[in-house]
Amino acid sequence: MYEYVTEHKEKEGTPTMGGLIFVLSAVIVFIVFGGAKGRIATVGMVIGLSFMLVGFLDDFIKVRFKHNKGLKGYQKIIFQTAIALFAGTFAVKNGLTIFHIPFTQKTIDLGYFSVPIIAFIFIAITNSVNLTDGLDGLAGSVSLVYLTIVTLLIGVQLSVLNHLYFDEHEYKMLQLLSCTLIGGIAGFLLFNTYRAKVFMGDTGSLSIGGFIGAISIFSSNSFFVPIIGIMFVTSSISVIMQVARFKHNGKRFFLKAPLHHHFQLKGSSESSIAYAYSLITALCGTACIIGYL
Repeated sequence: MYEYVTEHKEKEGTPTMGGLIFVLSAVIVFIVFGGAKGRIATVGMVIGLSFMLVGFLDDFIKVRFKHNKGLKGYQKIIFQTAIALFAGTFAVKNGLTIFHIPFTQKTIDLGYFSVPIIAFIFIAITNSVNLTDGLDGLAGSVSLVYLTIVTLLIGVQLSVLNHLYFDEHEYKMLQLLSCTLIGGIAGFLLFNTYRAKVFMGDTGSLSIGGFIGAISIFSSNSFFVPIIGIMFVTSSISVIMQVARFKHNGKRFFLKAPLHHHFQLKGSSESSIAYAYSLITALCGTACIIGYL
């Protein structure tokens, strides 16, 4: 099942809520450099900050009452669903219902069906990033690579495709939002790689998931999320498989879930796992970009 990792007992007492550091820094830089002039990107920023607030409440309860529970599961999902449905509704009302089909130059318009699809993507990616945040530097490094890839992907699409679904300035503001987050996460990783001096907490992981979802979805790249974010997806699937099998026959697929803990118990270092996850993310992302060249 998804369990507490006793190997991390030595990390007790490490400061958390580090997400506040890089998220707020990125948002300030985004605004200073004129990002707020992009309406779509500004809404994406608000969505990311909304998920950050959910994570902050979860972290605050854990720290304040000194236990690992935080928000109850149903409370988290209610907050996340509300934000996700808002994002989906905003997308439909603003004509952001076009989806690029990976490895082709084709698109598909799903109209009102976009609302549940977008809501699902937001809930899936935020929780997947959260599950991946289990080793020093893991979620941060994978997210940094993901955001770098999606920034390049938007640029390539602007150059190659002869159709835009809103003003080119809006796409560039989404790129700016992504770049400021890349800078913020890069700085944070100086203190978060093994051994971490500070953890991002749910404050950071949920907000990163929200920003990744917003930038990807609002740039019409929703279908790229599970490809570029393959390691985030792997974390979620490994937990689902572990729980399902344990409930079925009391056995486990992995030594511990999510999958990165299985590799850790097999003897891989935290740094090597973070590197491998980031490398796979980069390779999958590069394949997506090559599809346009």
